[in-house]
Amino acid sequence: MTQTQAAPGEDTGVRSRTFEWSDPAGNAALVGRRSGLDLLRAMAAGELPAPPVMHLLGMSRFVPDEGRVIVEMEPQEFHYNPLGSVHGGVLSTLLDTAAGCAVHSTLPAGVGYTTLDLNVKFLRPVTIASGLLRCEGTVISQGRRTALAEARLTDGSGRLVAHATSSCLLFEIQ
Repeated sequence: MTQTQAAPGEDTGVRSRTFEWSDPAGNAALVGRRSGLDLLRAMAAGELPAPPVMHLLGMSRFVPDEGRVIVEMEPQEFHYNPLGSVHGGVLSTLLDTAAGCAVHSTLPAGVGYTTLDLNVKFLRPVTIASGLLRCEGTVISQGRRTALAEARLTDGSGRLVAHATSSCLLFEIQ
């Protein structure tokens, strides 16, 4: 990823950002052939490329475990809304990633998932000054057809900035 900013003391107001990603079709083809946890661990280890959305938003650390996932992201200017804080959609994507991947980590080969709903509560604004964001997703309940997960997003001081619950539909992959 490349970012261009003005030299110190010289603010032109213009920023530029470019990034690269791998074709997501390769990972998608593996869904259902490997367990969810195996697939997520391979991504975390760099054996498989991260999904493009992780590059797009600048998500960094990704730690999957059985029924639990941690994703981290440093807030950046390109995340900002017109109010000068990180856009709620960016935070929601982080929460959805953690909750959904927590569910994915529990699935055997041959089973996939999709988010049915995401209920988000924003508790405080997030800016660059918030520091490293840490989002932890955890499975709360899982049945044959649906799973319920939550995600907690904290700032660099450990304060809760947003919380989400997510219902996921589980289905066989053919």
